[in-house]
Amino acid sequence: MAQRRSGPSMAELIQRHARTRFVGRGGELASFRANFDIPHDDPGHRFLFHLHGSAGVGKTYLVREMRRAAEERGALTAYLDESVGSVPEALASISEQFARKGHPLARLDRMLATYRERRHEAVLASLPGDVHPPAGPSAGGRAVAVASLVGLGAVPGLGALTGVIDAGQLAGAADQVWASLSSRFRNPDDVRLVLAPQQVLTPVLTRELAEVAAEVPWIALFFDTYERTAPFLDTWLRDLMTTEEYGGLTPRAVVTVAGQRPFDSACWGGRPYFMADVRLEPFTDGEARELLAAKQVTDEGVVTEILRLSRGLPVLVSTLAENQPTDPGDVGDPSATAVERFLKWERDPVRRAAALACALPRRLNEDIFLAAVGEEAAGLYGWLCDLPFATPKDGGIGYHDVVRVPMLRLQHTRSPHRWREQHAALARTFAGWRAEAEDGVRPDKLWESAAWRALRLEETYHELCASPHAALPGALATVVDACREGRTAARRCARVLAEAGEDTDDREVRDWGSRLRAALSGAGAGADGDGDLHADAGGGEGGGIRAALGLLIDGTGLDTAGRAAAHEVRGRELYNAGENEAALAEYDRSLALDPGSYLAYAGRGVNHVELHDYAAAVADLRRADELAPGTPWVLGWYAEALRRSGRVEEAVGVLDRALALDPANAFLLACRGVCRHLLAAYTEALADFDRALELDGDYLWALVRRGRLLRATGRDDRGFADLDRAVEIAPDSDWIASERGDAYRVAGRYEDAERELSRALSLRPDHASALAGRGNVRHRMGRHTEALADLDRAVALRPAYGWALTHRAVVNRALRRHRESLADADRALELGSQGAWAYEQRARTALAMGRVNSALADLERCAALTDRADRADRADQTGVPLYAAARAHLLAGDPEAALGALDRLTPAFAGGASAGGILLLRCDALRRAGRSAEALAAAEQLRVTNPLRGAFAYALAVTATDGAWAAGPAWREVAERLAAVDFGAGKRAFWSVTCAAALGDGPLLDASLDTVLAAECGWDELAELTGYLTELTAAPGTDTAPGTDTAPGTDTDTEYLAPALARLTAARDATAARWE
Repeated sequence: MAQRRSGPSMAELIQRHARTRFVGRGGELASFRANFDIPHDDPGHRFLFHLHGSAGVGKTYLVREMRRAAEERGALTAYLDESVGSVPEALASISEQFARKGHPLARLDRMLATYRERRHEAVLASLPGDVHPPAGPSAGGRAVAVASLVGLGAVPGLGALTGVIDAGQLAGAADQVWASLSSRFRNPDDVRLVLAPQQVLTPVLTRELAEVAAEVPWIALFFDTYERTAPFLDTWLRDLMTTEEYGGLTPRAVVTVAGQRPFDSACWGGRPYFMADVRLEPFTDGEARELLAAKQVTDEGVVTEILRLSRGLPVLVSTLAENQPTDPGDVGDPSATAVERFLKWERDPVRRAAALACALPRRLNEDIFLAAVGEEAAGLYGWLCDLPFATPKDGGIGYHDVVRVPMLRLQHTRSPHRWREQHAALARTFAGWRAEAEDGVRPDKLWESAAWRALRLEETYHELCASPHAALPGALATVVDACREGRTAARRCARVLAEAGEDTDDREVRDWGSRLRAALSGAGAGADGDGDLHADAGGGEGGGIRAALGLLIDGTGLDTAGRAAAHEVRGRELYNAGENEAALAEYDRSLALDPGSYLAYAGRGVNHVELHDYAAAVADLRRADELAPGTPWVLGWYAEALRRSGRVEEAVGVLDRALALDPANAFLLACRGVCRHLLAAYTEALADFDRALELDGDYLWALVRRGRLLRATGRDDRGFADLDRAVEIAPDSDWIASERGDAYRVAGRYEDAERELSRALSLRPDHASALAGRGNVRHRMGRHTEALADLDRAVALRPAYGWALTHRAVVNRALRRHRESLADADRALELGSQGAWAYEQRARTALAMGRVNSALADLERCAALTDRADRADRADQTGVPLYAAARAHLLAGDPEAALGALDRLTPAFAGGASAGGILLLRCDALRRAGRSAEALAAAEQLRVTNPLRGAFAYALAVTATDGAWAAGPAWREVAERLAAVDFGAGKRAFWSVTCAAALGDGPLLDASLDTVLAAECGWDELAELTGYLTELTAAPGTDTAPGTDTAPGTDTDTEYLAPALARLTAARDATAARWE
């Protein structure tokens, strides 16, 4: 029976002692070890070790030894190199390594999974399905870079948002981007994930590291090949370590970075005291001799040759000592390189051939090794991995550049024909693996797969090495495809060209790679540190994808198909910059070169949606669907274009097709729910929303839209419960606060609405839709000046915000700023975003100015638009302009036309919330048309449902038939009901003018009229009162004052009525003249 060990074995002790005798770097390693003995709160403790030195100086080897030393002290470690291309990829690597060691970062893993999903859900062109929601402005607007097809996956034709929008564009269109993303994504943090992933992911990392730090003595993070990752990691790492921006990194963490460049003092604001700067120099002769002795290389001739060839670079010293040469005769030609000498000293020809062949791939695993070497070398992979220049890389190994580059040069020079054959064979191998990876994957999803991308890039590299000239057009086309995926992928692809050009010594390929890398890493590129967000300064003169595309299009390297694709991707870029016309031109150029490009048709269709050319959008997206049938994101856009065209039933049909392909797509279900809501298919719409929320209970957009449906169908409690649930999920979401504020507004709960919208603005002061909503609420509360200030600010933030412009037209009219009101309505109509509603508001303002014909023309347009709209509330929407037109006709003296408009009202609208006003207007029109009996009957009907209005209409009807004296009791009832109602002074005065005139109460009439005229009423209000007083003057027995004993038909005092009518008439006419 084996005895239980009480300590380390002899072998472990020998290995440990060997590491403590680390040749040439003992001081650096000892200093690193000693740092773990210094408490983290001691000023002498170092949180950051910066290793730097030239290639081959031993940085990676020292980092590996430092990692072992940290682990011996109980540290939980993670190692990263240039295989990570962004901050999210770096975080994923840390999490994966910690999980393998028993410390999973579960919350970070979940957030990373969400990031990967959302990144591919985001598309560049907007899907502004809720730009003008029935409940108000909070659901979003024009998305300069909108990610909206949630759940549809990556959209190669439109790209991922994080690969396209630059910081300047986002700053200039923050509200549009945020509102549109917020209205579509399931959680507000998803918006930040897309726009700045490190801002959301890093705080999760810091919280989880703090928890892990309670379980382990130390955490040690190692960033190797930092010269390649610093462009996107350095600023992030600085902020992580030196600020509280991400919540503060645990002090039990020690960070090591190793690269060729010295410490960037400009980035870090000087040389921080908490950093140990470690500059690595080549070995001295003594250090090199010590290493050679440890390798049992002692012959002075051999030692001298190794010292000459290696120039003290540890990787070469170790490599040359690997075979322990002992014969001075092996020294040979003094002009030989270190690699040539290594190969000569390798006695086994199979090993020698394998070492050379395995220099050709950029990275190796056992599969690639077997593809690169002959069958006789199949068992040598383990031997290769143990060579000093074979370093761990991407789950396999890679040759150190100091060794690989001369090996490549040697083979390329020695046998160009064999060089081409070997690379061509490797290209075919990677192509085969790539084809296998495509099995069962839709073509539009391929670039989402990191494994597929890696295979495609290696295939491209070997094709270029085998035949640079022939393979260049295809390689450049691959760059275009990579640009569609995002800047990180494009940068990696450009690096393939640069390396292939260097390795084959092909100037054209090398230049293309260098120029593309420079363009993709230009000014501002990657400024956010996530390695994916690039900067394209207006016209593409800055760094980023637009700059790279400019090089490709302006150059001569692309073939026709590649050039078509480049125009298509640039069209997408221009669209996101708001340059819609230029984008259309690019899509046109793309289709002229390749009429079969569904991506170009789809992109152009989306652009047409943005420009409100829905017919063209539907045509393009239909064609895209024909070219790529069964592509869910195309179907989603096609459905949106149909819905925006008013063809909601067809949109539902397209969404049915999309859901047949992806039945568990929560976003598609929610989209269909929205359409079914519009079609009044409330049960089916609710089922869609319920199913979407079964799939994802935290799906905020579905919660919001289901809440709207429930409130619209009279289930306010459940509707507000959905909004309350949304607030629980996202308590700090300005979007949700704005949504709930809007719901309160629509419900008439104005105090609650103002409070919630103000909360939204406290969370985000530049939230334009919350400002617009609060402006509307304050207007309804009678605080017009405050309302105007809110709406002014909303329009300043979003000059093309049609909803705010139209509401500002309403407020300006209330403030008697009629010219400003007309200007706002005109602008909203120019934008084409408010349609019927803007026509209605312009008509109301025109009527307030006395421009009856203009008002009637706009109301007719409004009615026509709402009658054509395919909406569940079409009858209600059509009823509003018809009611307003009836009033305008009556004020213009045409009661028959007024009755004609009223007769067009549907029973649903006539019996709805506006029933009292409609019936009163009908009573007025019937009286003035001479249909007294019908007017009296309508008034009796109105008295049942609205006692005040009914009493008023009844008194006027009796006055018209029997005279003012006979209507005396009816007018006294009106006066009593007026006294019992809590009116504002202005509204009470308006009603009191007619009542006082009918009762012959001169003092009250004068006082009420003074109040009305002081309020600067609109022409329509003055005309309405003038009409009532005119009726009184025309009534039988008008000359008999009510309440006297004079018999009907005799003359009495008329001193009050006539002067009042004259004053009103003069004010009415003066108002019209003022606005001529």
